[in-house]
Amino acid sequence: MVGTRLLMIDDEEAFVAALEKRLIHRNITVLAAYSGEDGLKKLDENPDTDVVLLDVKMPGMDGIETLRRIRATHPLVEVIMLTAHATVETAIEGMRVGAFDYLKKPADIEILLQKVQQACKKRQEHQLKIIEASGKELRGRRAR
Repeated sequence: MVGTRLLMIDDEEAFVAALEKRLIHRNITVLAAYSGEDGLKKLDENPDTDVVLLDVKMPGMDGIETLRRIRATHPLVEVIMLTAHATVETAIEGMRVGAFDYLKKPADIEILLQKVQQACKKRQEHQLKIIEASGKELRGRRAR
């Protein structure tokens, strides 16, 4: 988990502050945003972010719309949805739009850390496939 870069997007500042302390204690670099709009801006400013923890219910742009925009602009970033108001419909919609996983608040810290680690691994695998594909394409061009 060392070196993991995580962005939390949640309008509940006290929740963000408490979880941020726990994650930093585990050597995770944490950025915080308190709205979907602010989260998208922070993600643009920090494109090396590995994982986003995203609240579903926020004023203004909700988590599902924020997720759609993240997928459109940062397709390799993995997103874990968090909500205190979990419904099957919202979970299905989040997964359909491209969330890595879905957890109900308050999430057990060990389960959350496990999901973050799995999401980072998936991102690294995707990056490796892109690098390998780029290398094959480059080698193919040189052979011509």
